[in-house]
Amino acid sequence: MKAKVYVTLKPSVLDPQGKAIHHSAELLGFENIGDVRQGKYFEIALSADMSEEEAKNTAEKIAKDVLANPVIEDYRVELVTG
Repeated sequence: MKAKVYVTLKPSVLDPQGKAIHHSAELLGFENIGDVRQGKYFEIALSADMSEEEAKNTAEKIAKDVLANPVIEDYRVELVTG
């Protein structure tokens, strides 16, 4: 089983890297871009003998305690089975 974890800055937090990417894209001729926000993506391989609920709880705890700073970041966890 695999957990996919997406970590992004909260909407109220300034994102200078996203602004730089936005500016660079415009310089390259990409138009009609409203905003760019950067984030982080993680894949966590979990034991196959865990239940889906255990896997989700484990991945959520890792995301909250290790991967994201809950003061300035949000996170989302998706499980992939099979």
